[in-house]
Amino acid sequence: MKVVILCGGRGTRIRDVSENVPKPMVTVGQWPILWHIMKYFARWGHQEFVLCLGYKGEAIKDYFLNYAARTSDFTVTLGNEKEIQYHTRNGEADWRVTFAETGLDAMTGARIRKIKNYVGNENFFLTYGDGLADVNPDKLLAYHRAHGKILTVTGVLPTGRFGEILSDEKDLVTTFNEKPKGTVGRVSGGFFVCRPDLFEVLPEREDLVFELEPMNQLVQNKQLMMYRHDGFWQPMDTYRDYAHLNDLWNRGQAPWRVW
Repeated sequence: MKVVILCGGRGTRIRDVSENVPKPMVTVGQWPILWHIMKYFARWGHQEFVLCLGYKGEAIKDYFLNYAARTSDFTVTLGNEKEIQYHTRNGEADWRVTFAETGLDAMTGARIRKIKNYVGNENFFLTYGDGLADVNPDKLLAYHRAHGKILTVTGVLPTGRFGEILSDEKDLVTTFNEKPKGTVGRVSGGFFVCRPDLFEVLPEREDLVFELEPMNQLVQNKQLMMYRHDGFWQPMDTYRDYAHLNDLWNRGQAPWRVW
């Protein structure tokens, strides 16, 4: 299973810690939050990633292009720098990462549409590059395959700041409201599983917001299901979120650390 990660936003609400780097590169401990997300999926055997780049995407490219040097002991002969001898092997050696330039100002729906050729005619995971959880990808995928709908969204316990999900007794989504003023149901945790049919509801528009028209069209067509997750979920939208995630990591109490 390929994992598509939206990495192109500007992160304006956490500008005080992300002004010089794109939001997915803000660190939790010594590692970018993007690395934590990828490491989590890789733990479950999903090691093929498609990163939808935008704002300061070059920082993400540079990080992974120099990943071996960042994480390994090595010897280099000055004057012959192309011949580098690595003495240790990092735990991410089998990751396959595609870096897709999806536009500086493209909205989420446009970014997803632009990576169609990289996922092919297969189901794929989709998530944001700024949130951590202990969602079990295997159970999420099994649920998605069982119901046969186009899209599965993970419904987490509400915080009042994110897309609210209302569903019927069979978890067929009946309403999806992006950032409602008051929440009574679960909210979108941003961990999706998608059938390739999803691209049929993504027209070619730079201003296409995935969480608005496409998701509501899927609701109307009865093609959006919710996977209930009662465990840990935490986005990194504000400095307070950043501090909380770092505190969990530094105290050895990070629920997403399963590797």
